[in-house]
Amino acid sequence: MNKKTSLHAKSKENIKVKISDLNLYYGDNHALHNINMDVYKNKITALIGPSGCGKSTFLRCLNRMNDLIRGVRIDGKIIIDNKNIYDKDVDEVAVRKRVGMVFQQPNPFPKSIYENVAYAPLKHGIARKGHECDDLVEKSLIQAGLWAEVKDKLKQPGTSLSGGQQQRLCIARTIAVQPDVILMDEPTSALDPISTEKIEALMLELKEKYAIIIVTHNMQQAGRVADYTAFFHMGDLIEYDETEVIFINPTEKKTEDYITGRYG
Repeated sequence: MNKKTSLHAKSKENIKVKISDLNLYYGDNHALHNINMDVYKNKITALIGPSGCGKSTFLRCLNRMNDLIRGVRIDGKIIIDNKNIYDKDVDEVAVRKRVGMVFQQPNPFPKSIYENVAYAPLKHGIARKGHECDDLVEKSLIQAGLWAEVKDKLKQPGTSLSGGQQQRLCIARTIAVQPDVILMDEPTSALDPISTEKIEALMLELKEKYAIIIVTHNMQQAGRVADYTAFFHMGDLIEYDETEVIFINPTEKKTEDYITGRYG
């Protein structure tokens, strides 16, 4: 069920990602049902709902990571800057460069802190070795709020950092390739409260440059950082609106029941 809300009155110029009639099948299992929603520029959109409701599956549709799973079939459109990322002439690797992903568990490469950030920009020709790459690494680490902590140990392994620092390193690695959209799949669920607070503050800074979509089981987190919230249930998008509306005055009883902890 997709409710028409005040979102539909928003300027089309503010739309970064437009999802239309999106369906996903794992073999015969129809996992996502006719999803329609717009994601806005310079905003944080939270995806909430009980485990197994389709949040992470939907998130992975946005950078074609489900393409890597055997037996998956997708129909519908995901349009970013007037181009359907599922068109046959679109390279999925190019999509993943434009739509970066930060995972639940920090996953730095088994390389130095510097190489973690520099690897993809060098590979994609975004920066050349030397001062140009040095500047990009520094800029990315500054944006990720990590530069002051690692500037004197860039040659040390990324895995030598704490969990929270590793997650910020992964964010630096993501923004180093200059994406348009950043996806985050429960990016703080494995972190302590102090690291979580730093990542949330970082999200609020990064939305000045990017559209951010985050999957979270933490209702308080969605309330703190998200401009918009989408509630998923059993593969359906039940309700999508400004976060304040979803949390204070939801339209659907299922949304209210989930927000108030009656199930999930």
